[in-house]
Amino acid sequence: MATYNHGKMDTANHGFLILDKPLGMTSRAAVDCCAQWFPRHTRLGHTGTLDPLATGVLVVGVGQGTRLTDYVQSMTKTYRAGIRLGARSDTDDGEGNITVDEGAGPLPLAEVQGALSSFVGVIPQVPPAFSAAKLEGRRAYDLARRGATVDLAARPVRIDAIELVRYDYPGLSIDVHCGKGTYIRSLARDLGERLGCGAYLTSLRRTSVGPFHESAALPLIVDPDVGRRSLVDLSLALGDLPRVTVTDADAERLVHGQTLAWAGAEASGEVAIFNSAGTLVGAGAIEEHQRLRPKKMFWRNPGQA
Repeated sequence: MATYNHGKMDTANHGFLILDKPLGMTSRAAVDCCAQWFPRHTRLGHTGTLDPLATGVLVVGVGQGTRLTDYVQSMTKTYRAGIRLGARSDTDDGEGNITVDEGAGPLPLAEVQGALSSFVGVIPQVPPAFSAAKLEGRRAYDLARRGATVDLAARPVRIDAIELVRYDYPGLSIDVHCGKGTYIRSLARDLGERLGCGAYLTSLRRTSVGPFHESAALPLIVDPDVGRRSLVDLSLALGDLPRVTVTDADAERLVHGQTLAWAGAEASGEVAIFNSAGTLVGAGAIEEHQRLRPKKMFWRNPGQA
C-alpha cells in the first residue's frame, strides 16, 4: 500500500480515476484492470459499486484518494435507465426470470409522467432481493440464490429529479438524479407496480458522480501512461464541503494534529481546508465551540526538507 507522511504530496499516483466501466464486468474487476497502470502496492479502491449490468462512471481512489472515498460515495449521482413496462423480473432486471403481463398495454404519457414524479423526494425503498443489501448479516443475493425468502426492510433514499427521455411502450428511458444508496432496479420495479403493469430495468448507465462526469471517463484499454496522467485532483472529493482558508503556519499545526481556534463565519460541520495558495490541506470539522479540528490531512510545508 502506498503511504505518505504528512505533507505536500508528490501528486504522482495519488488522486482519482474516472473509469467507464463496461457491460458485464464487476466493479472489482475494473479496479484490478487499472491497477496495472500503477507501481506495485499502489492502493486503489472504487467509491461505489456498479452492477455488472450497468456501465459508466466508476470513480476509483488511487493512493491517498482512497482516504476520501466516503466523500465521493455521498455525492449526487445521475443515471440513464432503460425500463421495460408490462412485465416483471425476480431480479428486477433483464437477467432474471421474466413474467409478461399479457393484459398490459400502452399507457397514456401523462399517467407515466405522473407516476415518475411521485418518486421524487425522500422516499422509502426496498432493495432488490438480488442485491448486496444485508439481511441478518448475510448478503441478500446469497440468500436469494439459495431459494430463501428475502424480506428486506424499506429504507429512505433521496431522488432529486427524474426526467423522461423517451417513451415508446413498452420501452421507457429516464434520467435519474439521486443520492447515495438508491437502487434504480427498485425504482423500475416500483414504477411498474404504481402503474399496475409491472416493470424491470433493461439497461443502466451512470453518467456522473458529483463533479466526475462520463465525458472524462477512461476506457479500461488505454496506455498505462495515459491512465496515470488522467488522475484528477484529490480536492474534487471535497467539492460538496464549505471551503476555508488557513495560513501555512496554521496548516502546519493541523497536519500535526492540533486543533485551532476558529472564529470564521462557517457553520459547524465538515469543511475542506486550503492554504492561501489554493493547495489542499485536508478535511476538517468546525466544532460548535469555535474550534477547527483536523480529520484527514495531506499538506506539507514546502519549506521543509
